Amino acid sequence: DERIRHYAIDHPLFSSCGAGHIYCDDPPGRPFETDASKFALFSIAVAEAIRQGAFTDLEILHLHDWHAAFLLILRQYDPTYSALKSLRCVYSIHNLAIQGIRPFAGPESSLQGWFPKLAYERKRLADPDWSDCVNPVAAAIRLADSVHTVSPSYAAEILLPGDSASDIHGGERLDADLRAAKAEKRLFGILNGCEYPQPAAGEITDWPNLLRRMRALLPLWISRSDNLASAHYLATQALARLADTRPPMLITSVGRITEQKLGLMRQPTSKGVPALHAALAVLGDRGLMLMTGSGDPDYERFLCETMALHDNFIFLRGYSDELAEALYRLGDLFFMPSSFEPCGISQMLAMRAGQPCLVHAVGGLRDTVQDNANGFSFRAKTPQARAQAMVKTLQRALKMFLGNPADWQKLRKAAAAERFSWADSIDAYLRQLYRQE
Repeated sequence: DERIRHYAIDHPLFSSCGAGHIYCDDPPGRPFETDASKFALFSIAVAEAIRQGAFTDLEILHLHDWHAAFLLILRQYDPTYSALKSLRCVYSIHNLAIQGIRPFAGPESSLQGWFPKLAYERKRLADPDWSDCVNPVAAAIRLADSVHTVSPSYAAEILLPGDSASDIHGGERLDADLRAAKAEKRLFGILNGCEYPQPAAGEITDWPNLLRRMRALLPLWISRSDNLASAHYLATQALARLADTRPPMLITSVGRITEQKLGLMRQPTSKGVPALHAALAVLGDRGLMLMTGSGDPDYERFLCETMALHDNFIFLRGYSDELAEALYRLGDLFFMPSSFEPCGISQMLAMRAGQPCLVHAVGGLRDTVQDNANGFSFRAKTPQARAQAMVKTLQRALKMFLGNPADWQKLRKAAAAERFSWADSIDAYLRQLYRQE
């Protein structure tokens, strides 16, 4: 669209952890140290560009997550950037669990280190628990004209007290600030959208082609490291055992390997085994679960152990667009029991391809997957009860898939017919977030 202009800001500090790496892994005692300095620099660069008139005819400043929250601090307290006060500022929360907390002063990566002359109200920027630290997300929630989450259910969940409900929204300690924003009619939940292009004629159209592609991808991933990772070795062995005959049921999973995505799968059931292991025992020789992604080393090790113990589970540690699209297109059931989910895109992509999803009914998953209508969902009050419910829901799905093909086809058609339109989201942005007082 010729009406849209994209601007890029570049600086050597943005690549301090290597080209192409957006985030840096700092030591446990210094979380966000490197990234916070990068994003503080980015924010002041944007503020300076606005001050100098690099962007014309601005009305709205739409900021996303903690990465851009420093702009609201500069807008409020730095007189150099008073021009920002004429702009309506909207703040979007994509994941409340990541807040970028840093000290007010002391180390180089601190509010004083970034903005040494800034005069501010400490209580409006402080973390609720760590009074000597600035919490950019908390500050943004307090200072923005509108606060937005990426699904209606997540907007409701983050209002729940952190101590009792943080495991279903991932954002401890900020519920009081969010309730204040809600009372001031500044908090809105609007579901993200999904693109619906004409179906592409992918190269991977059946199980034998998928199997060949997976077997070809693994040596490529192995070649990128001097050492053979356990995940690649175990996956190579597992793929070699598979026949060209498609498994009766193919369960797929695509996503980041994080506690948010995998925590519930590792949660012990009442029998003391991880929920994923119990689910695979239920699946037995009636199906195969294929999971692809990478991330947290501890959870990757859990998946490797699962692969070593269960012949009906394969974890491919890596990512390929072609592979992901094939899994969305060829899978029978998409497995996404996230502990919390602000919105989620993987379930939308699977549904778009006509694959029903099995989800934990939280956040955006609750807003997109309806139990027994276009997929399967479950809820429970405690982590162990959720683990049990996840396994029982898989049993339910397996029973329908194997015993009632007609109902399964109705479910597939219903999933494929869903439309989560960006046009609807944009209309809500204009009406709720961008409205001028």
